[in-house]
Amino acid sequence: MTAPLALILMPLAAGAATVLWARRNLLVATISGTSMHPTHRPGDKLLVRRLPAGRIRAGDIVVADIVAVPAYGAAPSSGPAPSRVVSRVVKRVAAVPGDPVPASVPRRAGETSVPEGCLVLLGDNPGQSLDSRRFGYVPATDVVGKVVGALTGG
Repeated sequence: MTAPLALILMPLAAGAATVLWARRNLLVATISGTSMHPTHRPGDKLLVRRLPAGRIRAGDIVVADIVAVPAYGAAPSSGPAPSRVVSRVVKRVAAVPGDPVPASVPRRAGETSVPEGCLVLLGDNPGQSLDSRRFGYVPATDVVGKVVGALTGG
């Protein structure tokens, strides 16, 4: 390869590698409700970095996939079991494995700390947030990534 051709191809290869890394490791999430108000408002766009569950800490804001919870008081379905319905949510990590379980979160009898492999996720606006106060622990493996910055708003 001649030197001038290498000077052209090397930056192109580096740029392609950067784009591939970003597509695999980053995503943009858009806030659609008021559960994270005042930190984030509806319409805010957040940059999220995909991370393994072990790198998530209490206080981090994360994006997680939550199995849909039926409306309070809804009668169970009499038909066949529905397929797994998932909602993508933005919440703050309130507790990680080994941390005390917040008083407002349902727990099993005698349980005082968050079990291994689980997280407690809460919205910053408790009156408007469907979170661990309603559905309990979230498997750490359901966390998609950690919010690393706001692209708009927040």
